[in-house]
Amino acid sequence: MLKNYDELSPVAIDCLREIGNIGSGSAANALSTMLGKNVIMRVPDVSVMDYQEVIDRMGGPEKVITGILVRLEGDIGGMIMFLLEDSFAKVVLSTFMQLENVSVMTLDATQLSVISEMGNIMAGSYLSALSQLTGLTIDMSVPSMTVDMLGAIMSVPIIEFAEVGDKVLFIDDGFVIDGVDIKSNIILIPEMASLATLMTKLGVM
Repeated sequence: MLKNYDELSPVAIDCLREIGNIGSGSAANALSTMLGKNVIMRVPDVSVMDYQEVIDRMGGPEKVITGILVRLEGDIGGMIMFLLEDSFAKVVLSTFMQLENVSVMTLDATQLSVISEMGNIMAGSYLSALSQLTGLTIDMSVPSMTVDMLGAIMSVPIIEFAEVGDKVLFIDDGFVIDGVDIKSNIILIPEMASLATLMTKLGVM
């Protein structure tokens, strides 16, 4: 039985990297359909990192980002969080609302709901791809979105998953939409029993 993410073998990390690849590709396709634009996905890099490493890598605790959090239920319990920078909001809102040069710090409720719905679609596509790959039933909660400093956003999984330890699966990916580089990161925090189930399904345990 896995006790923490540090016990994952290189083969298991490779499997998680492929899951990240497939899930991100599915999310990119959904985004392309919704935006009516060509979306090119960058190859994801999957690492096991502690929370402070994630925060440092993304620009520090005071960096303002959009966090979209989805809780996982069914055969897999845990949490997945999309961390999106201003460029994502700018592309989405210029497409759907003809707004230019927006900042996530000044969005109204309607504009925030548009961003949230994009996150909902991306998360659903990501988890659907994972479910099809593994044959597991993965349900998701209604996504909750917040715009805040990275340190504050990361405090949620730090508190809720303290028993798992201070490590998370960090997926560094992103998209290129109409020549605009969209920086995106995903934090996947399955409960340890769920991670063991996932690895067993993939044949690496």
